[in-house]
Amino acid sequence: MPVFPLRRLTSTATRFRSLPSVGDSLHGYTVARTKHIPELQLDAIHLRHDQTGLEHLHIARDDPNNVFAIGFETPPYDHTGLPHILEHTTLCGSTKYPVRDPFFKMLNRSLANFMNAMTASDHTFYPFATTNAVDYANLQDVYLDSVFFPNLKQLDFRQEGWRLEHENPRDTSTPLVFKGVVYNEMKGQQSDSSYLFYVDFQKNMYRNTIYENDSGGDPKYITTLTWKNLVDFHKRYYHPSNSKVLTYGNFEIEDHLQAANLKIKNFSQIDPIPAQKEVKRFDGPRAVESIFPVDPMSDPKKQLKISLSFLANDTTDTFKTFSLKILSHLLTDGHSSPMYQALIDTGLGSDWSPNTGYDSSTKTAVFSIGLQGVQEGNETAVHEKIFEVLREVREKGFEVKKIEGVLHQLELGLKHKTAHFGMGIMYSILPGWFNQVDPFSILSWNETLDSFKREVAKGGYFEGLIEEYFLQNQSQLIFTMRPSSSLTDAIVQEEKERLSKQIGSLNSEDLTAIGKQGVELLEQQEAQEIVDCLPTLNVTDIQKFKEKTKLEFGKIEDIDVQWRVTGTNGLTYFRAVNTLKNIPDDLKIYLPLFAECITNLGTKERSMGELEGEIRLKTGGLRVGTLVATNHSNLDQIEEGLTISGHCLDHNVHHMFNLLQILLFQTNFDNVEKLQSLIRGNASDAVNNIAASGHKFARAFASSCLTPGARATEVQGGMTQMKFMTQLAGMHDLSETIAKLKEISRIVFQKSSVRTAITCADESIKSNSAELSKFLKSFPNQIASLSTTLSSAPLAVPSQNAFFPFPFSVNYTALCLRGVPYTHHLGPSLQILSNLLTHRHLHREIREKGGAYGGGASYSGQGGILGFYSYRDPDARNSLTIMKESGKWAIHKDWTKRELEESKLSVFQKIDAPISVNQEGMIQFVDGITYDMRQRHDS
Repeated sequence: MPVFPLRRLTSTATRFRSLPSVGDSLHGYTVARTKHIPELQLDAIHLRHDQTGLEHLHIARDDPNNVFAIGFETPPYDHTGLPHILEHTTLCGSTKYPVRDPFFKMLNRSLANFMNAMTASDHTFYPFATTNAVDYANLQDVYLDSVFFPNLKQLDFRQEGWRLEHENPRDTSTPLVFKGVVYNEMKGQQSDSSYLFYVDFQKNMYRNTIYENDSGGDPKYITTLTWKNLVDFHKRYYHPSNSKVLTYGNFEIEDHLQAANLKIKNFSQIDPIPAQKEVKRFDGPRAVESIFPVDPMSDPKKQLKISLSFLANDTTDTFKTFSLKILSHLLTDGHSSPMYQALIDTGLGSDWSPNTGYDSSTKTAVFSIGLQGVQEGNETAVHEKIFEVLREVREKGFEVKKIEGVLHQLELGLKHKTAHFGMGIMYSILPGWFNQVDPFSILSWNETLDSFKREVAKGGYFEGLIEEYFLQNQSQLIFTMRPSSSLTDAIVQEEKERLSKQIGSLNSEDLTAIGKQGVELLEQQEAQEIVDCLPTLNVTDIQKFKEKTKLEFGKIEDIDVQWRVTGTNGLTYFRAVNTLKNIPDDLKIYLPLFAECITNLGTKERSMGELEGEIRLKTGGLRVGTLVATNHSNLDQIEEGLTISGHCLDHNVHHMFNLLQILLFQTNFDNVEKLQSLIRGNASDAVNNIAASGHKFARAFASSCLTPGARATEVQGGMTQMKFMTQLAGMHDLSETIAKLKEISRIVFQKSSVRTAITCADESIKSNSAELSKFLKSFPNQIASLSTTLSSAPLAVPSQNAFFPFPFSVNYTALCLRGVPYTHHLGPSLQILSNLLTHRHLHREIREKGGAYGGGASYSGQGGILGFYSYRDPDARNSLTIMKESGKWAIHKDWTKRELEESKLSVFQKIDAPISVNQEGMIQFVDGITYDMRQRHDS
């Protein structure tokens, strides 16, 4: 097999500053290793804290969006969710910052564009990102104090973890119920069949290791966890010797180290606590079955989820990990992949199972291939087909062009100048680092690529991997999940019985204590806090006038073109908007499906698999989507249409536009099999999508009666669209759907309704202009005649209350109000009001007191909607009442200057967040919002 023509990446890192050398001592740390990695334009510095052994990885890169993350190895030994509840409780105040939820309060005192904390299957980490050096120092201090010196008060454990409490804590005659933020969060997870699938799969794949336990927690077991368990776990695992720190960006490493050393200098080194991560190889294939709540929106006979999983390599072998990731892409990614063609194109399933692919996040990697939306009785057929494909690939191998296509996508991913590159580095390093994977090896792209090319050039490399890790591998798990119509009721009944048993074990003293603790927690939640101990930025720290993105405007083929000429690392980005002023109302609900068809059906001459192979070789991807944009000065005027986008290396611009032309004008809507597969895939996970983001669906539906833009958005992406997709999935005859799609194809992509934008470097303007001209010449000049009469008035939807029943044990609620256009002088005030309501009222009432996982308000300046929401909420009625009364609360609140200042900071977080190069100028191109409009809005 020939050596691939793919280039080694040769970008040169600017060696800003004088970086430390191996052996240097810096603020209690010693530099262990350094490595210059030119392909990623960075220098990696690995240090150890002399006194505790804490490992610190600093990545010096000329990037203003600096990242900090501290993580701890937190092995779960049961299903109580202890690591998860500890993650929450550490954020409830610390020695230096003894305030409730300092992280949440710092959102109003910081310009961070990312702040969070996350619990993985074997570690917990706390990251943030900011472009402001003072802000970075402030947040680092709060983070370090929170994790090493948390207060861990019992009342906070009861609030965040679980508690037995009266429905009304001030009225002991009301029933006792289970409450707690994490408890309700994980009740919500039980409604997500994808989550249940993955947890049960992992439990059986990793028997007798820590990975068989649910680090997030199972509600059945969460209520057995004690506060003492929590405190003891923190003492054992939240120690510098058990932690790893990653810093990234262009800030001085010395400042990071000095601040960290001040926090940990009084700790002594301890020996690591071993955790059982190594899984024993199976004696032979295992077959396991489980159940999940039936999806009420889909055919119950076509809801099986099946996967075939194989224990793979030790993840410390980063070269083997890289190779198996490539193999995963080749086997399962896209229309041209052999597994897709054999399993999804044939209708055996509607979509991949939640665990499909190669997972290297654990000590021993797992490779899974599976399906969901499988018909009862087809289990054996799925298993047999997977092995049939594996044997066929072993015999025939992969085409060189397909391998080149995957590597080309990886190269483009590295060249793309994303604003959150540092966060991406963090996510790629941390899981492996906690499993003894060398971070330098993960970062060394060129070395890995060169080794890979040498192995593949010898011939038979992938065939050997398939033989070793699949065909000769006895460590297999055949996992099947079946829908159950009784599981939801069984979960509810189990909670009732567990509650009854717990109450039955209480004596009079216990009951008195519960009543007293409930009132104490309520009083703590309602107490006015003094938060002056927390560090803060001020509005005066914000640059009043943002740097103006330089845009140029012209015409090509009498079509408007917006140019953003800037450094793009050798890439060209293309965007087009196709407005649809003449589309009939009855066709609008089909627009999302139409957009997907363009990149999924293929043409009469070429299959989508064939086209996809060329797209991957020549571009970074081509996309068609829907557009709903509310006018910046009038909420009753909207622009509806389609967006077209793609990016590629500069020398491939001709190929990008040629492929777009083929997709836009030659799509074969008569490809019934592909269309059915596409619809089934969209419908198969409808309930899981709602379980994961139910508050967004609720908010979209609640707002749909307020403005034309909100209505169009809901129809194209809300509950209405979900129900429409499930209806189409149940149809045997799609002739009417095909006719509708063809009708849309006749009226879109007209010259008179298209505008375009290109982002590229100066040296690429000429070639882009020439190729764009050729592309635009393919657009017809005349609007096709319509067979459907146009609606002369926007669809009127009366204000309404709505309830959608789902098999969920918690709720998602929303209440929406119509606001003002973007350019209205009251718009910024509504943004500040929504922030004040969230941080000063709704968070406390809905989450801390009500027990919901989340709740708040947000204002969409561009859409003109003020939306209230709650997320995984055990008491929806109470939350809706709080939302309705929040306006009165705000009117009677005596707002301080400091509170208003903090709210403005929080708003500016979003406004001033860094954006990727391909997004520069897009708010003007898509929404018509100019720099001057933004300046007036922000000032």
